[in-house]
Amino acid sequence: MRWSPRPAPEQGITSILTAEVTKDPLLSHLLAVRGIQDFQEAKSFFRPELAHLHDPYRMKDMEVAVERIEQARLKKEHVMVFGDYDVDGTTSVALMCDFLDGKFPIEPYIPDRYKEGYGLSFDGITLAAELGITLIIALDCGIKAFDQIAHARQLGIDIIICDHHRPEKELPQAKAILNPKRFDCPYPYKELSGCGVGFKLCQALCERWGLPHEHHLYPHLDLCAISIAADIVHVTGENRLLAHFGMQRLQSGACRTGIKALLEVTAKNPSSLTFRDLGFTIGPRINAAGRMESGLRAVELLRSKKAEEQLELAQKIQQFNKERREVQKEMFDQAKELLDKENHTFSNVLYHQNWHKGVVGIVASKVLETRYRPTIVLTKSGDTLAGSARSVTDFDLYEALTACERHLIQFGGHKYAAGMTLHESQLPHFKKAFELYCQKNLHPEQLEHNLYYDAPAHLSQFTPRFYEILKQLDPHGPENPTPVFLLKNLVNAGSTKAVGGGKHLKVHLKQQDGGPAISGIAFGKGNEAKAFSSGAAFDMLVSLTENRYRGETSIELMVISLKQAH
Repeated sequence: MRWSPRPAPEQGITSILTAEVTKDPLLSHLLAVRGIQDFQEAKSFFRPELAHLHDPYRMKDMEVAVERIEQARLKKEHVMVFGDYDVDGTTSVALMCDFLDGKFPIEPYIPDRYKEGYGLSFDGITLAAELGITLIIALDCGIKAFDQIAHARQLGIDIIICDHHRPEKELPQAKAILNPKRFDCPYPYKELSGCGVGFKLCQALCERWGLPHEHHLYPHLDLCAISIAADIVHVTGENRLLAHFGMQRLQSGACRTGIKALLEVTAKNPSSLTFRDLGFTIGPRINAAGRMESGLRAVELLRSKKAEEQLELAQKIQQFNKERREVQKEMFDQAKELLDKENHTFSNVLYHQNWHKGVVGIVASKVLETRYRPTIVLTKSGDTLAGSARSVTDFDLYEALTACERHLIQFGGHKYAAGMTLHESQLPHFKKAFELYCQKNLHPEQLEHNLYYDAPAHLSQFTPRFYEILKQLDPHGPENPTPVFLLKNLVNAGSTKAVGGGKHLKVHLKQQDGGPAISGIAFGKGNEAKAFSSGAAFDMLVSLTENRYRGETSIELMVISLKQAH
């Protein structure tokens, strides 16, 4: 495992920010590596305002989409709101259904992960035709659904796509395609989640219908925050703005009551909720509904207005998550046994016909942690194989799958996460092609997990003022990661010891050259207790956190990695 500094900012930027904004070179460096260059950008970063949301009509096809929905409102057409079965899709469907409630009859639809697979499905379109639906709003999917959209047109059904996945050079013949990643789309922010694209459509409709944002748009920010955290999109620009105000609603208890019920069954206090909690506690539970039964259960919870129903649904989703974890553990143990380090030096492509389709993505992530290579986990799905892929740092999975597409039925996704289907007869050919592509395009340093840090630091720099400002960099995620510091020559300050049955390390540290001591935790490092007690010095990568105990708050270290100093 290597430690590397994040790319340095342009020369002089840190000095400008220190003079104009922070008066603290370390804080200025943190801002500079996040692309902030002057006072105005720093002000927007630290003091975001909903007034800074971009004009939704800058998105290609927005006027077409709005006018088609207005036509549906005037004619009281029956409309299907279709979304993917993951967190981004289910939050999108809940948002759009709530916003359009009362405008016309609505049919929410989430495809069955096992019978229909990912994306806009023929089964969903067939049901729409049977119900007399004449408009489908497809969220978090549809950008590559060429055949399905052609089928819908033959049945007299218009489709509005709200997607954020990378499109092909040619686009399907939908009524409107809202996707900031379109090559011809001038929208200034390209990294919206699928739910974020749906939110922009609602923003445009608010303007079309003269609806005040405070009552009709902003109450949906809680869903935007959850989708951004769970879908691991960039936490920059407009996404950071949506996440910031969504977190405010969640922490203040101004979120929808279904989310409150989910927080209750997970024993999470809204006031202490973090953005990380959305990605690692709330998101997996919403996802579990689609993995273990149906994503519609998650939509029902997110839209529910009845307390008794909410609690029942939240408990059911909690049970789904428990079952998911049990299945995941069994699959992961089996996957580790299938790793072929001898014949596949640069990739992991693992298949078992009985693996649970709903958990392959999570298992791919776990395998990646175990053996750091681009990883694909596949299972049998009807007459084909279906799977999920996860990537190493700076390796573009989408491009890799494009290079191997002759062996695939279909694929889609992002740089770091993707999904695909293929015929079983193509599996050996695909494994070989994927391995060869990885061999040609992976650099040696990408085969080792790389931990990045923002800057070297000294314990004396971690003052209460520093930490108060540091907290304002939140919410964190891709492109705005949690600040990580390199600390050198740390030694035991008197009470460092193994805890948790010897598994973890409770530290109390100071630097060899003097200064203050600070406490913290190093998970999984209990075996280092003896070295600390003998006086050994360590270098560490750490982030900062708060410890609240009996009304007292203190700054603590969260140790990410450590090694003995030389």
